[in-house]
Amino acid sequence: MTSPPDIRGIGVVGSGLMGAGIAEVCARAHLDVVVREVSPEAAAAGRRRITVSLDRALRSGKIGEKERDDSLGRIRVTSDLDALADRDVVIEAIVEDEHLKTAVFGTLDKIVAREDAILASNTSSIPIMKLAMATTRPQQVIGIHFFNPVPVLGLVEIVPSLLTGTHVIARSTEFVQDALRKQAVRAQDRAGFIVNALLVPYLLSAIRMVETGTATAEDIDAGMVLGCAHPMGPLRLADLIGLDTLGAIASSLYAEYKEPLYATPPLLMRMIEARLLGRKSGRGFYLYDNEGGRR
Repeated sequence: MTSPPDIRGIGVVGSGLMGAGIAEVCARAHLDVVVREVSPEAAAAGRRRITVSLDRALRSGKIGEKERDDSLGRIRVTSDLDALADRDVVIEAIVEDEHLKTAVFGTLDKIVAREDAILASNTSSIPIMKLAMATTRPQQVIGIHFFNPVPVLGLVEIVPSLLTGTHVIARSTEFVQDALRKQAVRAQDRAGFIVNALLVPYLLSAIRMVETGTATAEDIDAGMVLGCAHPMGPLRLADLIGLDTLGAIASSLYAEYKEPLYATPPLLMRMIEARLLGRKSGRGFYLYDNEGGRR
């Protein structure tokens, strides 16, 4: 794997499922990775999450022991935001909240020293322009949107805003395709981009079917897997994404388009309020064990 010669140091803000996955694939691409979390405890949890994922890849034979150890050695997880100052690319991967993300970009603008550093967001739905305008260098801000689970799925959406520089678009695409060996697709800066603009109405429709008693979650998922050759049914996929994340994406889409198909179903809102968030909480439309497997 090769990366643009001026991209060697990667920063990741956040070490949840997405941030940890992004850090892992960058480290496996022989890049130096610094992950920033909000506290030493969160940093330790993020390190464990990355280690568990690499151990899983080792057990399945996808990587060898040396690659596992070398990849871990390329990752530093810290609660010190200043540790991102020397990074060539910083990828924000925190919770899908516009105000929190905007605050992160305002802070990164002050901290990241390299003037031509790429400031990227892994947002699923928030327009990149809103994040870019929190900085004094909107031409350096771009969306680099990975998909969960990051080490497995091969797609990345590249989302420039109206002000993103052409050189930043080219470097970001080269970084994704040449270094990370993922397929980059170009999306316009519209809420939801390509995949979520199509996927989320489908997932919300499935939730409405459960809500109205049209069918059970199990039967809906079986119908789409066995009848349409989908690898995973919509309710199981919603649980995997996280129902809170799905609700946040739906809210961004509805705010942008005002289309009823993007409106959050009441059942989804109640489940989020009850913290029944899917795999990460142990219960959503299905029950899960501590390893995230179905019960």
